[in-house]
Amino acid sequence: MTEEKLYGEIAVEENQLERFENRTQVRRYTIDFICPEFTCLCPRSGFPDFAIIKIKYVPDKYCVELKSLKLYINGFRNKKVFHEDVTNNILDDLVELLDPWSIEVIGDFHVRGNIKTIVTASHSK
Repeated sequence: MTEEKLYGEIAVEENQLERFENRTQVRRYTIDFICPEFTCLCPRSGFPDFAIIKIKYVPDKYCVELKSLKLYINGFRNKKVFHEDVTNNILDDLVELLDPWSIEVIGDFHVRGNIKTIVTASHSK
């Protein structure tokens, strides 16, 4: 018997990051997102990793659409990925989508094996 997927699972699987035009291009300003419930899987053990992902950027022509960002972040839940890679993957995907003046992504991962990992990746024009 095949179990039907729930609407949230379908939404995450089908999601594409989206952008919209920055309507305030006359000035530079900062947008901050905090994603306090980030999860992914350790590629070595398969155990879940938990983190707070912080995204801070100065938009140029485009801003990221919030719901698509939420679903994108949730898409990592069942992916096996190292802390360093996930932080840089998020940065790279947002740079490709938005081409912002500057952007910083911080992966603040919960303690594993008595070690706390914080990965910071940034980009600027």
